[in-house]
Amino acid sequence: MKVKKVMTFKSGKFAFSHNYSESEIAPLEIEFRLLYDALKELPLLPGQAHAFEIELTRRSIYSTAAIEGNPLQEREVAGIIDSASEEDLLEIKKREIFNLKKAYDKIAAINGESGFVLSESFIKEIHKIVTNTLNYDSCIPGSYRNHIVKVGDKRHGGVGTPPKCLKDIQNLMAEYIEWLNSDSIRSLPPVIRAAMGHYYLALIHPFADGNGRTARLVEAAILMEAGIKYLPIMLSNYYYKEIDEYFISISLSKKSKTNDITPFIKFVLQGAIYSLNEVKKFVTAAIRLSALQNYFMDLRNNKVISKRQLELLNLLLESPENTTVTIKGVQRELPFRTLYAQVSDRTARRDLMKLHELKLLKASKNGYTIDRRILNAL
Repeated sequence: MKVKKVMTFKSGKFAFSHNYSESEIAPLEIEFRLLYDALKELPLLPGQAHAFEIELTRRSIYSTAAIEGNPLQEREVAGIIDSASEEDLLEIKKREIFNLKKAYDKIAAINGESGFVLSESFIKEIHKIVTNTLNYDSCIPGSYRNHIVKVGDKRHGGVGTPPKCLKDIQNLMAEYIEWLNSDSIRSLPPVIRAAMGHYYLALIHPFADGNGRTARLVEAAILMEAGIKYLPIMLSNYYYKEIDEYFISISLSKKSKTNDITPFIKFVLQGAIYSLNEVKKFVTAAIRLSALQNYFMDLRNNKVISKRQLELLNLLLESPENTTVTIKGVQRELPFRTLYAQVSDRTARRDLMKLHELKLLKASKNGYTIDRRILNAL
């Protein structure tokens, strides 16, 4: 049975459904699985993977907070995550970021070997972390609401009223956990199950505030339970990037007369594929970086280039892609001037020209840039 209907006291029937279009969803799920399986085989050094995960977490915290209207910029979010003190957290917008970092740390502890099973107590704990000391109106951290709320807006499909009283919420949350952990739902692909967990928690809207952040963290927890890397902390970035489609896909699924949740499942899978392609770009760039560093070291060991030329190449590798250097630039601009401040124009010119002759640098009217694809021609 693809639809489970539950009678509530004050809101009529509530439906839990895994009714979606196989013809639309199956190709996306296959594309996701093939892409993920291919990515798992790509080598990534532990240090590179750790740095990538830190950066993803920062972006995800920024995005999931921004979806709910937090005005802080990404660099401000990074500062709070890295070094916030209690004095910095007096403003609600900053405390929201701090709380999300704690919640993400809890999610990160879940993995495919941990025996994690989603429960109401876990969801309440996540909500308690997310809303701790924020003093939202009528919101008790970790406790279900017992009052009517309105959700949505006209721009994204209209305003709705989720379940209205505590007794209905308690009943629906118990049914939600039983349904989501049932054999029939657990047998679905993890991304689809995670999307359902996200969607139906958002529909029940059990808390007075913080429901969106909690639902996205529950989605991440389900993906972590399945042992899926990177994606759990990437989807919020896509949701923020496509924020209108995010809310519209929820609204379209909610309005279906047949409980067809294809719009939201399709949106999440598209986000998952987009996210994995971003991972692929990072991993490919990291592999190329390591290969270039090894190649340059071989050139140095064989005395094809000097120690200073090797250090210049490595500084360029560590700089943003397409960074340009000139003779004057290497002598005056950081980080290059540490190598060339005491070197003559003639020596600087000779280094750049030699690296260009070796086809390690590309010349343009603006100067020289490193050729990151040099290995393709070897």
